[in-house]
Amino acid sequence: MSELTESTIWRTLQSHFEQIKPLHMRNMFADDPARFERFSLHLDDLLFDFSKNRITGETIKLLCELAEHCDLADWIEKMFRGDAINHTEQRAVLHTALRNQNNNKIEVENQDVMPEVRAMLDKMRLFSEQIRSRHWRGYTNQPITDVVNIGVGGSDLGPLMASEALHSYALHDLKLHFVSNVDENHIGDTLESLKPETTLFIIASKSFTTQDTLVNARTARRWFLKRADDNAAIGKHFIAVSNNIEAAVEFGIHEDNIFKMWDWVGGRYSMWSAVGLSIAISIGMDNFEQMLKGAYQMDEHFRTTPFEQNIPVILALLGIWYNNFFNSQTYAILPYDQHLRYLPDYLRQADMESNGKRIDRNGHLVNYNTGPVAFGQLGITGQHAFYQLMHQGTKLIPADIIAPITNWQCIRSHHRVLMANVFAQTEAFMRGKTEQEAKAELEAEGVSAELMEVLLPNKIFPGNKPTNTILFNTLDPVSLGRLIAMYEHKFFVQGIIWNINSFDQWGVELGKQLAKTVLDELDGPEPTSAHDSSTNGLINYYKKMRPSNEPE
Repeated sequence: MSELTESTIWRTLQSHFEQIKPLHMRNMFADDPARFERFSLHLDDLLFDFSKNRITGETIKLLCELAEHCDLADWIEKMFRGDAINHTEQRAVLHTALRNQNNNKIEVENQDVMPEVRAMLDKMRLFSEQIRSRHWRGYTNQPITDVVNIGVGGSDLGPLMASEALHSYALHDLKLHFVSNVDENHIGDTLESLKPETTLFIIASKSFTTQDTLVNARTARRWFLKRADDNAAIGKHFIAVSNNIEAAVEFGIHEDNIFKMWDWVGGRYSMWSAVGLSIAISIGMDNFEQMLKGAYQMDEHFRTTPFEQNIPVILALLGIWYNNFFNSQTYAILPYDQHLRYLPDYLRQADMESNGKRIDRNGHLVNYNTGPVAFGQLGITGQHAFYQLMHQGTKLIPADIIAPITNWQCIRSHHRVLMANVFAQTEAFMRGKTEQEAKAELEAEGVSAELMEVLLPNKIFPGNKPTNTILFNTLDPVSLGRLIAMYEHKFFVQGIIWNINSFDQWGVELGKQLAKTVLDELDGPEPTSAHDSSTNGLINYYKKMRPSNEPE
């Protein structure tokens, strides 16, 4: 057994869970008219309502004691000051330094990183303004009209999510495109409507060795050179974001057009760095820095606020409560804003790549649940897709429901209906519908006794389904920065409670290693026998059936 599950506080929480498990939130609200005020927190205009959870004040008290038992406050300080808390790679974890707004030093190996961070922000400003103002010209002296970001994982999902979220702030005659899939259809479909003379490519790869990204980058370069027919022209149309300067230069990118990444920035936390160059080009550097400001506000709140009033801490501890005590295996992220449509994808990667671990920091197998399965989509879409399972299925699926109070245009007939759905769904998940209520509705509709017997069981909703509701004034750069940083810190807190390293991803590396081995085998004509019978059979069937005249 692990120290965590054998600890006194864990056992106390287990006993408390047994006491609270039968309670229904409908009764909790009836018994406590001030429940909303007791279980909601604010940071500026951000409201975090967690009153529709299966908790009492004692639950929160005990969960905060669990955080103290796991030395969470000490770990927070270790992260912010640049300790190498990514112990398997001996790296600091300093995405917070990328949005730091104060004048304090942040040191890695006794060197202050802030001058270099600020210099890179200045470089991003200069370059993004050149593109946006049309001063940057391509090889035929035409301005850039399309920017293609080629990356994968955090180098794709972060910029994609943020650019879509802040679409209202973008230059709409400057189009962004994102290519991540090595399937040729992705790059092919993207390029077919573009002109080499007016297209800029951003190759985002910290190592500049990521196979998927480089295959797409080389295809883009071949496409470009078919028209330009001049290697020197690459310097006007290809930019790199990387820590491998030499490899980027070898690709043909001028060293002045390489934006640096650092080892202490993980890919899924890199949108705050030069990986966010496409965001800055789209919305302008002033707005990009407002996004950094919003994240910094959440950083300061997280670092300085007592656990009981700390939004990311409470959000994380509620996740622990359901994952480890209710044995819930998943949770849903449900934004009610069209521009947040990629937020569930982004957070799914950030959460599941961070905390999808089974080995603790001491090298031992854990004997408790770690990272849950995260999923979600736009709330209105989800209501007509998977909410049925959440309302009446057999699984407990906690949900985060996220919505702006107003938006860019805020057309009343649209936004009032949208928000009505937000509030109705959180209430429906909590209250459900009793047999008596369902029967009264059917009787009011004049349903016969025979049909009543058939319909009644299907009209009952158990309710007692937990939700957090996150509201903010409007989706702007500051609110987006706060929102993303809130979830980043949530995942960090949960990793500390579970005693795992949230900042490596060896499972991702395994697939990459095997793919390199298989790729070599696919080039030759002879059958392979180096794997298990299934893998051998699949490879050999593919080699037998593939076209003999495939283009490069």
